[in-house]
Amino acid sequence: MKKLDYTTIDEVLYTEKLDNGLTVFLLPRPEMSKVYSFFSTDYGANDYMFTPIGKTEKVTVPEGVAHFLEHKLFEKEDRDVFEDFGKQGASANAYTSSLETAYLFTATENIEQNLTTLLDFVQQPYFTDETVDREKGIIVQELQMYLDQADRRLAMGCVQAMFKNHPVRNEVLGTEESINAITKDDLYTCYNTFYHPDNMILFIAGNFEVEAIMSLIKDNQNSKTFEKPSEIERFMPEEPREVYKKESIIEMPVSASKCNIGLKEYAHTLDKKELQSRLLLQSMVLEYYFGSSGEFYKELYDAGLIDRTYFIETAVEADHGYTILGSNTEDPEAFAVKAKELLLSTNNLEISVESFERMKKKRIGQLLRAMNSLEYIASEYVRYERLGLDFFELIPTIQELSVEELNLFLKNWVSEDRLSVSKMFASE
Repeated sequence: MKKLDYTTIDEVLYTEKLDNGLTVFLLPRPEMSKVYSFFSTDYGANDYMFTPIGKTEKVTVPEGVAHFLEHKLFEKEDRDVFEDFGKQGASANAYTSSLETAYLFTATENIEQNLTTLLDFVQQPYFTDETVDREKGIIVQELQMYLDQADRRLAMGCVQAMFKNHPVRNEVLGTEESINAITKDDLYTCYNTFYHPDNMILFIAGNFEVEAIMSLIKDNQNSKTFEKPSEIERFMPEEPREVYKKESIIEMPVSASKCNIGLKEYAHTLDKKELQSRLLLQSMVLEYYFGSSGEFYKELYDAGLIDRTYFIETAVEADHGYTILGSNTEDPEAFAVKAKELLLSTNNLEISVESFERMKKKRIGQLLRAMNSLEYIASEYVRYERLGLDFFELIPTIQELSVEELNLFLKNWVSEDRLSVSKMFASE
C-alpha cells in the first residue's frame, strides 16, 4: 500500500492496485462521523461500440445498456440490495453518466458489512430473460419522465445540435426502441467487458481504520475469480470540428420560453497537459465573464434577457468538450444574439495579471470549500484519475498558471462555426 502525502492541502491518501487489477484509494478523515464509499467503473452511455473481452470482432449494443445494467445489479434472485443497505443503516445510491457508472453508500455504522455488500452486489450479477423484460417498462417510464422535463429536453437538444456523431449526443437511458431491444446477453456482454476489476476504482473516505479496511477489501477480492485483465478496445465515430446544426427549436407545453447557447469546445482527443489546462482555464473564464458577478452576466441581466433560471454548464473530457449558457427568457432571439456577441468578443479581450491572480485565488477558495465534502472529493478524484491527472495537485497547478496561458486560451476559445442556438417555445 502506497502512502501519498499532499502537504498543500494537508491530506494523506493510501492507494494500491490489487492483483486482480482493482485500484483502491483510501482517504482517512478521523474527524468525520461518516464513511463514503464510491465504487466506479470506466463505463458509461458512450460505450456502445467495443470489442468484448475474449472476442476479436467489434459489437454494437443498443443505447442505454450501461444505465440498464445499473438498475439490474441491485436486483438479485431473492431480494433488492437497497433493502440490505437499509437494514445495515446505510444510504445507498447509483448513477450512470455518458462516461461512468458508480455505486455508492454513506454510513456511520456497520462500515465493513456495508462495504462487503457494495463489493459483492456489484461483482455478482444476476440477469434472467424475465427480469430483463420486466425492467424495460420501468426504464421506459423513467425515460418519459425525463423527456417531460423542459430544461433537460432543451439541454439535450443543445448537445445534439452541437455534436453530429459523438455518442455524448445520445440520451443516457437510450430510446424507447433501444431499451426494448436490450437482452440478457447484451447485459452480460457489457458487464463481463466493463465490470472487470481492472476497469474499476474503489474510493473510500471518512472515519475508518486504513489497515482494517484494506485487509477486508483484499480478502473479499481474493475470494473471487476474474478473467485475466486485458485492454478494452472502444470505438468512437469521427466528429467534425464545427457544430452539427446552427439552430434547433423545440416546442413543449411550457409557461416561459427558453434559450440555450452551445459552444462546441473541441471534438478531438487532448493530450494530458492540454486537458489539465482546459479543466482549469475554461471554468475560470466562464466564471469571470458569465458568472453571477461577471460583467457579461450583468449585461444580459440588465437588458432583461435572463432571469434567475440562468445557468452555465461546462464539460471537459478527454475527447470532447462543450459549454452551454441558458435561461428562461422573454426574447430568445435577442438573448441568442447578445450571448453569441459576448462570447465572440472574448477573442479580442486581454486579462491583466492582477485580475488573473484574483481569479486564481477565487478558484482555489472554491476548491478548498468543496473539499469539505467527502462525496465531492471521491467523485472528482476518480474522474481526474481516469483522465491521468491528480485532483489533489490542482491547487499547485492553478498557482503555476500564467496570464499568458489564459490570454492565449481566450484568443482561440470561441468561433462562429462552433456556436449553436437551441430555443424552446410553448406549443399551441
